[in-house]
Amino acid sequence: MRLTTYSDYALRTLMFAAARHPELTSIAEVAGSYGIPQGHVRKIVHELARAGLLTSLRGRSGGFRLAAAPAMIRLDEVIRHTETDFALAECFAPRNGHCRLQAGCRLQRALADAADAFLGSLATWTLADLVEPRGAFLAAFASGEGAVAAQGLANRSTA
Repeated sequence: MRLTTYSDYALRTLMFAAARHPELTSIAEVAGSYGIPQGHVRKIVHELARAGLLTSLRGRSGGFRLAAAPAMIRLDEVIRHTETDFALAECFAPRNGHCRLQAGCRLQRALADAADAFLGSLATWTLADLVEPRGAFLAAFASGEGAVAAQGLANRSTA
């Protein structure tokens, strides 16, 4: 299974917020640290807030943060919100399917089991698992784009 770029960016955004939790994070910080266009991050933050994964505060000193502790947000929950199509083959979409074997084919069941196993594996991981220790996660940005902002974040989170 291949995740969309949207899911990839959403996971990165949530990981950054998890590393900063419970502090506020800005769209500019996430975009600069990962090299993602701010417009994409803005859309992702809006959608993740609508899904209840983030809370956002408007205004000059606004930003966003996780709606729950990083250890409470499982990766399968994120992917279920960000991925819209779990049809791994044409036969999963009956109205579009052209499989002549659909009535007796076991491929659909095998692929459904694979998708369930994928999501089941992600259910064992939380955002906390991806960013602990937080200081090391944020320090990783020091070698790439957004180094100044990330170094400042790493210093704050280890203090």
